[in-house]
Amino acid sequence: MRGPMAQAARKQPPGRIKIMQALRLLLEQEGFDAITTAEIARAAGVTEGLIYKYFKDKRDLLYQVLEEMFEGVILRIRTRMDHETDTFSRLYAFIDETVLVYSTQHVFARIILIEVRSLPDFFTSRAYECVRVYSRMLQNVLEDGISEGLIRKDIDVRFLRDTLLGAIEHTCLWGVLFHREMDVQGVAEQLLRFVSEGIRPSV
Repeated sequence: MRGPMAQAARKQPPGRIKIMQALRLLLEQEGFDAITTAEIARAAGVTEGLIYKYFKDKRDLLYQVLEEMFEGVILRIRTRMDHETDTFSRLYAFIDETVLVYSTQHVFARIILIEVRSLPDFFTSRAYECVRVYSRMLQNVLEDGISEGLIRKDIDVRFLRDTLLGAIEHTCLWGVLFHREMDVQGVAEQLLRFVSEGIRPSV
């Protein structure tokens, strides 16, 4: 994944890179709806028309910025999980790394948790494909746990996946909205304990 991503980054036109970087910087200061294409062009040091050469519209630019950021997040989580061998250690790695990302990558967290949720075309974008990959990573861990007899078989794995993802997002949302510091390790440990004690098969 790193090889193709790095090659793609090298092949991107400088103007396109500047535009995407400009939007990321502006998103650190204000919400997406408040940002104009004129502001983006000014921050990037390019003409406003150049934005439409590389992106269909402002929303397409947002999705491509999100896709690029999400690919990095997926790589980060996958690398962390690959260092673990047992199911619950991998599950903890997924939760802990996700909470850490939400607590430190504020622009990414705000885009994925707030900005795009009400945009219907987000769910048909390439950025949403990253959401699918991310969700599948968690589902794979849960399926491994079921096959190993570590997780109850009477719980639908997709329901369990969505419940855990929802718990992570809801727990982190207040920190993202109000710029509050999060106890990453504490949150991850509580979420794992809450989930694992409810999904272990009875002895």
